[in-house]
Amino acid sequence: MDKQVITVTQLNTFVKDYIDALPPLRQVNVKGEVSNLTKHKTGHYYFTLKDEGSLIKAVMFRADAANLDFDMENGQKVIVTGRVSVFVRDGSYQLYATAIEQDGIGSLYEAFEKLKAKLAAEGLFDPAHKKALPKTPFRIGIVTAPTGAAIQDMKNIAARRFPLCELILYPSLVQGKDAAPEIIRGVRYFDRHKSVDLIIIGRGGGSIEDLWAFNDEALARTVYDCETPVISAVGHEIDFTIADFVADLRAPTPSAAMELALPDKNELKRKFGNINTHNAASLSKRLQSERRLIALLASSRVLINPRATLDDRRMALLKDEEQLTAAASRLLSRKREGLDAVSRLLASFDPMSVLRRGYAALYDKNGSVIKSSTQLAVGDSFTVRVADGMIGAERTE
Repeated sequence: MDKQVITVTQLNTFVKDYIDALPPLRQVNVKGEVSNLTKHKTGHYYFTLKDEGSLIKAVMFRADAANLDFDMENGQKVIVTGRVSVFVRDGSYQLYATAIEQDGIGSLYEAFEKLKAKLAAEGLFDPAHKKALPKTPFRIGIVTAPTGAAIQDMKNIAARRFPLCELILYPSLVQGKDAAPEIIRGVRYFDRHKSVDLIIIGRGGGSIEDLWAFNDEALARTVYDCETPVISAVGHEIDFTIADFVADLRAPTPSAAMELALPDKNELKRKFGNINTHNAASLSKRLQSERRLIALLASSRVLINPRATLDDRRMALLKDEEQLTAAASRLLSRKREGLDAVSRLLASFDPMSVLRRGYAALYDKNGSVIKSSTQLAVGDSFTVRVADGMIGAERTE
């Protein structure tokens, strides 16, 4: 029996006809990343569409490419609408695109990275600007949805860790175009009234679209300007938002935010217990020291026999008095002896003391002392002063 033989072209044509006849492949919407893009001079676009696990060649002819509303580039996330067919010459199947649109998630990621880079360059993420959280907040303001799981989780954890803390809810949308303005109003409300020690903004997990309100630039600047410390608790541990980077602390989940914000009451009890034990030991040691001092004082002679102590003091005082009197008397005697010596010295210089020893002093008529005979001529009168008075006289020779 002769076997049927076909050519390569016949085979590829058969596969092409088969694929073209499959309704699901006549129009498909395929999501992926653009790579190997070639914009041919004819106006046709040739590119590869890929994801983490596979790739497919694609082509978009000039008539359809002219309708694109964005500048297509490598690395973009897109959704391609078209049909799947086989290019007979190369024997490869590919995607014939009739429309291409940017993938919403891809564009959001791009916007996220641009805003993140912008705010980082302005210093909004600078660790030096971040405020320290209060060690023991007694009032926490929470901006989140009033009916979500996030608020319930935070309430439960607060009640378990530190029941003395009061949680104040500012109900807000946390998803959609109106969410960011409401969250901003909540943050400003708490900060303006200074009614809380700490502010937590957040929500449970979701897609990037669900969390997009926390990537709002105005919200980021509001958190940055807030004088009250802010914790951002958005989504799950793998989720990051702009609010996380600008907040004073990023918590991976709302539950974790409350764990980070509040002290553990059991740990506080343990610490207070240690303090009480330390204080009790210190007080006991002080009391023992004071008791020993009191016992020492009680056994002292001054308290046992105060009269004897007073008598001893009196005797010591009398002895001191005697010593002081004797010292004063000796000092007075020395002073008197010195005074007498000075008096005798002064007396030796007194002219009257010389006269009392039999000498006389002569004065001329003008009262000047006559020290030489040449001061008087014969017939001049003068006065002689002796110890008991004055005598008038005249020179005769």
